[in-house]
Amino acid sequence: MTKIILTGDRPTGRLHLGHYVGSLKRRVELQNSGDFDKVYIMIADAQALTDNADNPEKVRQNIIEVALDYLSCGIDPAKSTIFIQSQIPELCELSFYYMNLVTVSRLQRNPTVKTEIKMRNFEANIPVGFFTYPISQAADITAFNATTVPAGEDQEPMIEQAREIVRRFNNTYGDTLVEPEILLPDNAACLRLPGTDGKAKMSKSLGNCIYLSDTAEEVSKRVKTMFTDPDHLRVSDPGKVEGNTVFTYLDAFCHAEHFGKYLPEYPNLDELKAHYRRGGLGDVKVKKFLDAILQEELAPIRNRRKEYEQDIPAIYDMLKRGSEAAREVAASTLARVRHSMRIDYFTDTQLIAEQAQSYKSQL
Repeated sequence: MTKIILTGDRPTGRLHLGHYVGSLKRRVELQNSGDFDKVYIMIADAQALTDNADNPEKVRQNIIEVALDYLSCGIDPAKSTIFIQSQIPELCELSFYYMNLVTVSRLQRNPTVKTEIKMRNFEANIPVGFFTYPISQAADITAFNATTVPAGEDQEPMIEQAREIVRRFNNTYGDTLVEPEILLPDNAACLRLPGTDGKAKMSKSLGNCIYLSDTAEEVSKRVKTMFTDPDHLRVSDPGKVEGNTVFTYLDAFCHAEHFGKYLPEYPNLDELKAHYRRGGLGDVKVKKFLDAILQEELAPIRNRRKEYEQDIPAIYDMLKRGSEAAREVAASTLARVRHSMRIDYFTDTQLIAEQAQSYKSQL
């Protein structure tokens, strides 16, 4: 069976460490693994407009920011098709057909939709486009025959709803669409990286992000103010590792070799945690260690981004080519969907011939 990846991001701002550990770093690994026949990476501008309809310039300006982040992290246009969602009109038509397969009550029960509606204070005035986001996402996934969707655990309800739509369509119209599977991060700490302030989610709107394009100074500043254990007031105090954002980030980014480079008095992260728990280890020292690790991780990304920034027209040309290639695939899927739904009137020569013969026989 052909193995195909579809994934992407909403262009509402630069990408941050949450995106990086949650999916972006894994995408690069999967792209380079040779295990997949095709990789599609979508800049989801149409979905971004569902809650930014009054500020399209925000979405427009961030197309290039997301593209630069992709390229600087190692997404290779020669191996992955990067495209812009709004440039594939076939996705809108697929969404329209799928809407007939989903009830309002089912959308209302989607945990991700409920959480996002509450977070944006949409309870009393929900935009229809935002409410039907799971249907749109199902169209995105199925248009490219995706078998695999790398995503964080918060997206599991969305992928499950896409699977339901696929099953409903295939049961109604015949085997046409591919049912996708979610691919979660293999590092538990990366399932959902918290914000630097300790809040459950790293979010642009909360200002608790470390961006992939941040300068070294900006990264250090964020690490210095990072939430730790509020009861760990003195170095001698025992500290809690659980719920301590610094240690959550270490779980996500720290490797054995980092200790030899930056903290040789400890053999591994378990020993560092043990010292913190029993007391005698200050937050400043642990934060300096984390800062060194993050700088090592982000420096090459930051440097590659500066190189790509030198030729912005080339980035747009790459996006145009990717969108054209993606549209060809989506158009092919839409043709199959129309045929299965029996609405391919002008290409169904058998239908035309049979009806012509029927009417001739009545003469």
